[in-house]
Amino acid sequence: MAISSLPCIQPVRVPFKACSFFPSGVCGGFNNKKRINAVVFSSLRKISNDINFESKVDTLLDSIKWDDKGLAVAIAQNVDTGAILMQGFINRDALATTITSRKATFFSRSRATLWTKGETSNNFINIYDIFVDCDRDSIIYLGKPDGPTCHTGSETCYFTSIGDLLKEQDVEETNLALTTLYSLESTISKRELELTGKRGKPSWTKRLLLDENLLCSKIREEADELCRTLEEKEDSSCTASEMADVIYHAMVLLRRKDVKIENVLEVLRRRFSQSGIEEKQSRASTES
Repeated sequence: MAISSLPCIQPVRVPFKACSFFPSGVCGGFNNKKRINAVVFSSLRKISNDINFESKVDTLLDSIKWDDKGLAVAIAQNVDTGAILMQGFINRDALATTITSRKATFFSRSRATLWTKGETSNNFINIYDIFVDCDRDSIIYLGKPDGPTCHTGSETCYFTSIGDLLKEQDVEETNLALTTLYSLESTISKRELELTGKRGKPSWTKRLLLDENLLCSKIREEADELCRTLEEKEDSSCTASEMADVIYHAMVLLRRKDVKIENVLEVLRRRFSQSGIEEKQSRASTES
């Protein structure tokens, strides 16, 4: 259920007469009754829309398969990185509050009350979309965190690898559950940290980090080879291979510029949510 453009549910109070829409003394001063009627009818339409929206939310909440305690599982996921941020439990009120406030809200089983992530730390999870699974018994909050999600200060609550536990290795809060792209970003960052104080022949990644001319020439070279897979009608596997080279070298450049891949994905998300004209106007106002 997309909620990026949903209006907030407001308490509906239907006025008993037209003058209650206006500040005291305003009604008597209007000579144009058409203007009064236009404002009144506009307000009535808004009330009607709010009632209709509230009814739709109630129908949605009725369709969720709550357990015998009236709860379901909710998983918060980063809209840009795809990282699983945290998991909690929700009830009807928690989901309804999340829909209207666009802040990830859960139900505390120990305190038997609603709580909004960030209400004490200010690290809110701002909701862009909500998904329900095929069985309608679990929810995904797709959102953008304002800061670290875990109470430990970690970016996510998932930094404990079962593999490490089985090997009896110490748990590090920086060892996050990363997908391929972010594992690559993490590896490049580690290579940068290894640049100081180490001798011997540097790895290819370290050479690129140390030589911006080499790095830029490789990005141009790999981009040209990617284009040639189209121009020369090469096999699709070649295109995938060349694109991988472009991504890798571009991510080394991002590391040199101290830009995270998450920042790039956020820019893409914002651009795709706008028309071409709006996107160009937004970029122009930023640059001016």
